[in-house]
Amino acid sequence: MLPQDPIILLSYVNTKLRDDYDSLDALCDDLDTDRDELVRKLEGVNYAYSPERNQFI
Repeated sequence: MLPQDPIILLSYVNTKLRDDYDSLDALCDDLDTDRDELVRKLEGVNYAYSPERNQFI
């Protein structure tokens, strides 16, 4: 289960992307998470996914 707090979620997701996954799609597939919902939650705190950097910035 992913953290519900958006700032903790940001830290968690960026750490997983850095350490374990080469893309957001791979992370979402592996964690059985809705990609669009995850992106919306993090956009709500002004972060967007950068495929070039493979992190939310």
